[in-house]
Amino acid sequence: MKIYALGIDLGKTVFHLAGLDTSGQVVVRKRCSRTQLLAFTANLQVQLIGMEACSGAHFLGRALVEQGHEVRLMPAQYVKPYVKTNKSDYIDAEAIAEAVQRPRMRFVPIKTEEQLDLQALHRVRERWVMRRTAVVNQIRSLLLERGLTPLKAEYIGADQLPSLVFRLQLCGGPYIR
Repeated sequence: MKIYALGIDLGKTVFHLAGLDTSGQVVVRKRCSRTQLLAFTANLQVQLIGMEACSGAHFLGRALVEQGHEVRLMPAQYVKPYVKTNKSDYIDAEAIAEAVQRPRMRFVPIKTEEQLDLQALHRVRERWVMRRTAVVNQIRSLLLERGLTPLKAEYIGADQLPSLVFRLQLCGGPYIR
């Protein structure tokens, strides 16, 4: 049993594997946990390992590369056309194994821990900015309903929020005061 391409369908705790030989026939179907997967692949001779680029894929990709495997990550929307029938985890793994062999497939580079850290910081900052903008816009609308015209939201800094809330309390009804 020689495995040419191994497709891994990632889950939160359980992974499904499908191994294809050079003719495209399924020779391995396996369900395993994260530790079982790393133990299974440690001594496995396989040409390509493919996974969808989703949560946990970069960590697992780095771990498999350390074992000496060639790992390729693909966006999920590029794998979907290779799903042959109704959705199941084994069928998804088989589609991943099929897609990873395609020469014109677009792959996602495996991110380093530093790249993932930087991406996380950017996402958190973006969320903070969106929340702040939403709160400022809500306060502006409440002031406009009371007849006050504050500055545009992009001109309001965090240091001006307390004065806006104070103005809202002054002109508000009995429940706001």
